[in-house]
Amino acid sequence: MGKSVNSTLLQAYELMCISKEMTECFEKNKEITQTYVHATSRGHEAIQLACAMQLENTDFLYPYYRDDAMLLGIGMKPYELMLQLLAKKDDPFSGGRTYYSHASLRESGKPKIPHQSSATGMQAIPASGAAMGIQYREKMDITEDWGSSKPISLCSIGDAAMTEGEVSEALQMAALKQYPLLVLVQDNDWDISANAKEVRSGDAAEYARGFPGINVVQLDGSDFTSCYHGVREVLKDMRKSRKPYLIHAKVPLLNHHTSGVRMEWYRDDLNIHKKRDPLPKLNLFLKEQGASEKDLKKIENKAKKIVLADFKKALEAEDPKPEDLFTHRYAPTSVTKESGARVPKNRDETVMVDSALFAMREILQSHPEALFYGQDVGARLGGVFREAATLAEQFGDHRVFNTPIQEAFIIGSTVGMAAVGLKPIVEVQFSDYIWPGLNQLFTELSRSYYLSNGKWPASAVIRVPTGAYGSGGPYHSSSVESVLTNINGIKIAYPSTGADLKGLMKSAYEDPNPVVILEHKGLYWSKIKGTIGAKTVEPSKDYIIPFGKGRVVLEPSAKKEKTACIITYGMGVYWSLEAEKAFSGKIEIIDLRTLQPWDKDLVLKTVSKHGRALLVTEEPSSNTFANAISGEIQRQCFEKLDAPILVLGSEETPAIPLNKTLEATLLPNSDKVIKSLEFLLNY
Repeated sequence: MGKSVNSTLLQAYELMCISKEMTECFEKNKEITQTYVHATSRGHEAIQLACAMQLENTDFLYPYYRDDAMLLGIGMKPYELMLQLLAKKDDPFSGGRTYYSHASLRESGKPKIPHQSSATGMQAIPASGAAMGIQYREKMDITEDWGSSKPISLCSIGDAAMTEGEVSEALQMAALKQYPLLVLVQDNDWDISANAKEVRSGDAAEYARGFPGINVVQLDGSDFTSCYHGVREVLKDMRKSRKPYLIHAKVPLLNHHTSGVRMEWYRDDLNIHKKRDPLPKLNLFLKEQGASEKDLKKIENKAKKIVLADFKKALEAEDPKPEDLFTHRYAPTSVTKESGARVPKNRDETVMVDSALFAMREILQSHPEALFYGQDVGARLGGVFREAATLAEQFGDHRVFNTPIQEAFIIGSTVGMAAVGLKPIVEVQFSDYIWPGLNQLFTELSRSYYLSNGKWPASAVIRVPTGAYGSGGPYHSSSVESVLTNINGIKIAYPSTGADLKGLMKSAYEDPNPVVILEHKGLYWSKIKGTIGAKTVEPSKDYIIPFGKGRVVLEPSAKKEKTACIITYGMGVYWSLEAEKAFSGKIEIIDLRTLQPWDKDLVLKTVSKHGRALLVTEEPSSNTFANAISGEIQRQCFEKLDAPILVLGSEETPAIPLNKTLEATLLPNSDKVIKSLEFLLNY
């Protein structure tokens, strides 16, 4: 070139040309590429590259499904992106498991990209969680692996996705706590087929200004140079001030929403959008800076050759094998056997809620990467059940703290925290309130390890007080285990004693997978008649229970002609113990302790021994986890059964009534267990 042209501009132009060629290649070969739905960045390239080219390898990046230019900007090759487009075995993000431009990256020299879901706007909470984790590590001075870097978390998102409620939760926390979160909003005026006038009252900049503490910057997203300078100033300030920012970038949309929703079906504004194409803009600017037509053509031709060669190579790449389906379902845990002292000498019994408190205290003492947060768990109250009493006073409100009433954030933020190398323990106040958090639990936590092909386990402990106790009524009494057990990728504990709660909480903390611990409120203080057994001697500090190992609560005291077994968990253990007194040692009781995984070997062995089985659950019996176990017993033990398998649960009502008489009528009890056992033994 006759005149020196800024190398950053030339690099951006080359990447923009590659991005454009990829879009055109995919469209030209749509009979192949539309096998799997995809979107491209065409029209969005300038702002995406301006951000990507200024990120550091310690930063955390949460791109969205249109960000292929951004991925090129951090150093990904077209071939690597095409491997994902075609769902090939060597797709570097997911091994052929997820959509194009749904990145998961943990590669030296590049920003870290945790698992990306496709649910609209869902990345905002994990991204905010990562920013929260960055802030926490800085406060705790555990930043050795960052060197002198001051990382930020970047959440890329579309303007239509900003209308999601979960985005509000992410912004609220970032504004309240001043996390180093950068939200990049790419506004192309379209949802899918709905335009801006149909779906929003204002744009993302106007919306963000409603959160005091979030700095808002607006950029022309089609102009690379202004984007680059604007982003540079934002990042410079963020790395110094550690304050949250939102960049609102107006961009054209020059391609389909996705390959499955084509622009010619509904777009009437394509000519207007084409006038703002960032590529001709950058071409013109480069010429003004001294670049020749010949040199720019050379870059364009190079881009065509790269894309053509990479696409041909990607087509020939190996597809996943059938056996690849089964890898990375769960991250392996080191806890495989029960160890430590369950009943140490010279210790008094303690109530179940205190066992939880003691376990938490020991975890926080031993692990600076551990922290605990949720509604009302801070110093002022220490949890509505006092299960966190004194923890904030002992460890500080930067480690034990309250959150707003935001169950989605409480659960979803753990994904970002885990990505930053922390181990969050969180609490949803009642199982009745877990529903707003299920989207994050299902979409983000449960799938992270599998869809990132083993790169990003979402290690978190989620405590959930559950069950009916003390006339809690329809909003504080629900059992939710059957919903949770249908979410593959998480583990679930449901202890019935203080010792089991402590041992399982320790195990959950060591587990690299997301774990939900269901804690029955009626067992916390052993105030309900017959639940004194929940009160136990506090186990030793090193006591730990592996998941998937049930407990024999009671064995038959004598050999009888007819015996039966009860398979249960939680409060069911105590209804069963009370009922067993009527049968003179004929009943064996198994406490599952964990529901995902459950101890299949112990259950099948026990049922085979007795030939008669009763499952007791607090949930209504139809369409439940308990019925699923019943089905498995039926399949595996059919020839050993001497009677039908029975499932006893609550009555089938839409909710649990407030009135104590109605509540008692609805729930299982020892008398109902007795009737079921009488049927089995007399069959």
